[in-house]
Amino acid sequence: MSPRRSMRVAIVGAGVMAEAMIAGLLADRAVAPAQLVASHPRRDRREMLAERHGITVMASNAEAVHEAEIVVLAVKPQMLGRVMREIAPALTDAQAVLSIVAGATLRTLAVGLGHAAVVRSMPNTPAQIRRGITVWTAAAACTSRQRELARAVLGALGTQHEVDDEEFVAMATALSGTGPTYLFAVMEALIDAGVHTGFPRELAHDLVVATLVGSAEYAAQSDLHPAQLRNAVTSPGGTSAAAIYELEKGRLRTVLSDAVWAAYRRTLELGAQLEEQTSPPEE
Repeated sequence: MSPRRSMRVAIVGAGVMAEAMIAGLLADRAVAPAQLVASHPRRDRREMLAERHGITVMASNAEAVHEAEIVVLAVKPQMLGRVMREIAPALTDAQAVLSIVAGATLRTLAVGLGHAAVVRSMPNTPAQIRRGITVWTAAAACTSRQRELARAVLGALGTQHEVDDEEFVAMATALSGTGPTYLFAVMEALIDAGVHTGFPRELAHDLVVATLVGSAEYAAQSDLHPAQLRNAVTSPGGTSAAAIYELEKGRLRTVLSDAVWAAYRRTLELGAQLEEQTSPPEE
């Protein structure tokens, strides 16, 4: 049976990204509201989720995972250890656990939960409007059914890519997961530049956002490399040529590369810290 018609989902830690997943699953009709359970410690948050989406909500993480085929861990990294200890006794071998926690490795999840069927993923901010992209990998113990469940859940956020090498998920955390941060910073800088030239801030904002969205969609639909697209609009002695000269003089490429590497190193640091926290003490 297709997972889109039959899966039962529990989401532990129903924050912003988790709510995007809830909304996407329901909009896709991948699950009915009765098949989706979410847990959150705050009553007001639980009541809001129940009213807005018609799903079942609970305060107890352990109770939420009962009868779910796939359990989504959507908590902050600093809360992961405690939450895993809470739900570990309630898990069964048939359940898959899908983590969207930054830095949490397959080993951290498997050891912390005492559970082999785990999936590590990294969605990004546009998932909140179902335009995200998620890179994910599954432990060898995951069955084909459990992988299909993960694919269906992550597909509710936008595009999803399964990879065999877990290292790619850490890399994606730095590139696509953190990527919106880089683009928001560029967007902010361009808007400020527009204001500096004399535009009202609201108009500068609209011009920059439309330019970025349109350029991204144009690149997505084109078979050309971004360098070719840039060359196509860079006339000799023109405005683009003058602008590119200043960007290159300011080391834009190097700064962006350094930013991605910094995010990648931090991802590895978070992963090491989480593994250390969940590793059993040595005899």
